[in-house]
Amino acid sequence: MYETILVPVDGSAPSDAAAEHAIALARDAGATLSVLSAVDTHALEAAKLDAAELLEGYEAEAEKYVDAVAERARDVGVDVDVETAVVRGAPYRVILDRIDEIGADLVVMGSQGRRGLERYLLGSTTERVFRLSAVPVLVLRSDEGDYRDPDDADRFGSTDA
Repeated sequence: MYETILVPVDGSAPSDAAAEHAIALARDAGATLSVLSAVDTHALEAAKLDAAELLEGYEAEAEKYVDAVAERARDVGVDVDVETAVVRGAPYRVILDRIDEIGADLVVMGSQGRRGLERYLLGSTTERVFRLSAVPVLVLRSDEGDYRDPDDADRFGSTDA
């Protein structure tokens, strides 16, 4: 069904959950797993920071993230290729470009579950990729916190005990 699955990771709990799901999908489909981490140079430029030393540190951390996911994939029997990449740039753009570069036919991403003003102010890489991707994007929401919309309680039944 899938030949190449892309999973962007950043070391957060949502990206770890997405990585686990992508690993299982790649194993079951016999697909190539491409693990990507984007080093956000735009945030550093906006903060007007001397980026050289910071970028090296961020890239080293990103390498740890992608290597750890690749190792887990190999440990559970992803028999096809496991590729890794760390790329500088705006995360959503890096992900969209990588989709084209590797010919991904599925992207698996985690989401923090931000809503409203917080999402507007902080932006959402997952949302941008979801809206702009030419291939399917599977979004896994974080288990951290309670992201249920209180207005949905009437539709789905009260969650009060």
